[in-house]
Amino acid sequence: MALTNREIADLFDRVADMLQIKGEIIHRILAYRSAAEAIRQQPRDLRAIAAEGKLEEIPAVGKIIAEKIEELLTTGRLEFYEQLAAEVPPSVVDILHITGVGPKKAKQFWAAGITTIADLEAAARAGKLRDMPGMGAKSEAKILEGIESLKRHAANVRFPLGVALPAAELILERLLALPEALHGVYAGSLRRARPTIGDIDLLIASDTSVPIMDAFVSMDTVARILGHGETKSSVELQNGLQVDLRVLPPARYGTALQYFTGSQAHNVRIREIALQRGYSLNEHALTPTDGSPEILCATEEAVYEHLGLPWIPPELRENWGEIEAAQSGRLPHLITLEDMRADLHMHTTWSDGKVDIRGMAEAALARGRTYIVITDHSQSSVVANGLSIERLIAQRDAVRAVDAEFAPRGLRVFHGVECDIRADGELDYPDELLTSLDFVIASLHVGLRQPRDQVTRRALNAIQNPHVDLIGHPRGQLINQRDPADLDMDAVFDAARAHGTALEINANPERLDLEAQYARRAVELGIQLCIDSDAHSIEDMDKLRYGIMTARRGWVQPDDVINTWSVERFIEWTAQRGK
Repeated sequence: MALTNREIADLFDRVADMLQIKGEIIHRILAYRSAAEAIRQQPRDLRAIAAEGKLEEIPAVGKIIAEKIEELLTTGRLEFYEQLAAEVPPSVVDILHITGVGPKKAKQFWAAGITTIADLEAAARAGKLRDMPGMGAKSEAKILEGIESLKRHAANVRFPLGVALPAAELILERLLALPEALHGVYAGSLRRARPTIGDIDLLIASDTSVPIMDAFVSMDTVARILGHGETKSSVELQNGLQVDLRVLPPARYGTALQYFTGSQAHNVRIREIALQRGYSLNEHALTPTDGSPEILCATEEAVYEHLGLPWIPPELRENWGEIEAAQSGRLPHLITLEDMRADLHMHTTWSDGKVDIRGMAEAALARGRTYIVITDHSQSSVVANGLSIERLIAQRDAVRAVDAEFAPRGLRVFHGVECDIRADGELDYPDELLTSLDFVIASLHVGLRQPRDQVTRRALNAIQNPHVDLIGHPRGQLINQRDPADLDMDAVFDAARAHGTALEINANPERLDLEAQYARRAVELGIQLCIDSDAHSIEDMDKLRYGIMTARRGWVQPDDVINTWSVERFIEWTAQRGK
């Protein structure tokens, strides 16, 4: 079976880990790490790109990496990895997953004959680690704590954005209420809005750090203190998330925030630009290479200004062309939550929602929406109380009544449906019923493990139907629960562009589907997007922000998204599609 993009990316990450354990130069390690990230974010199947001879056009993929991708696609194996595995046991790489164990320690354990996590645990429990150089009884205890933590959370090493962001916001709210805290924010992959988060980085500006650190490690959400210092502390929360807090002088806040936000690849490029302009840049300051006094930056804007760049939005800082765009004045005007006028995907008590039509309308109006579409599940979704043809027709009158009530108050309420794309490829309702609706979403809910050709044909059948306006959560993924369908996304994009069908960024943080890389590809091809909450309750409407964060990560601008449009433009667009 051919390797997927994700499997190839994971293999390159392991290659980078092995090279790091061996002590190879950082640029060689970073080459594989950057290639892995670029492949993981690549919206197209590597097989299709290889067939076109365009592997080297992928960011961070040069001639040598391209040859290795070709080898993996052709043979399913990589000789270079096998050579490394003969030198560095793959199980030694697994030891790196233990909190507090870096490449040097992993190499030290390996040299002592400890090549697996089980070996390491046995040695620690027998008191055999404490006599190693740089170790002691406390280090040994921390290794055991790290192993226990890894066991507890091995099935869920990365946390969904919807878990990490509220946790970070709650901690920040408490800490920023302290009189010593001046201002602060979360950084790292959370600020870049990645769909899953390994750990949380928090930064707070203050002239007095100790009270903040003491409050941080004393919070009731903390399960374990991993470190407690004056400038940095780390804890593990009850849900397993690790949170690192840094408190720093206000004058150094900007350089630290820039450093701890950007991806490794972005920051390498930024440091290269700094050197070209005569500076050395780290998290503390810009230091002129001519020996002049260091330059402190209280804001990120000041850091980028010294480098001759405009401020780059955090979600873009992945070294995916954002630096070149900044240099040439082509940074996108990214979408914001304030741009959203509508929510076009929501469920009510008619199917599996918790609130009736009127309640959802009232909540949408309170959130500043000017129109919504009620899109309950279709008849095949028995478990979701899907609507029979008779119930869908009856619902129309109920929606029209709510629309009549709310239109004078500034909210239009339209009647739609989330129509299942059945396992046989047919839609759940006949065309004559679909054409009577204001808006139709077609979604894959079943048969997601079907072979690539089959599941792709089903998606294309829906896209090509003139009565379908939007493909909901196109790949059907559930983050950390279910892999996406193996769709041929090139074919999906081609069909969506040809038929004018919009694709959804589903804002439910368990979905975030389309993911950012696919959203960016869609926009590049001129395909319209729609960001929806997929709300099943009033509270769910507020999840729209996760879709916005994902869209921003995908370089999406307001006019790329149909529910930023006025209600008049929306009606005109659906009318052109035969509604």
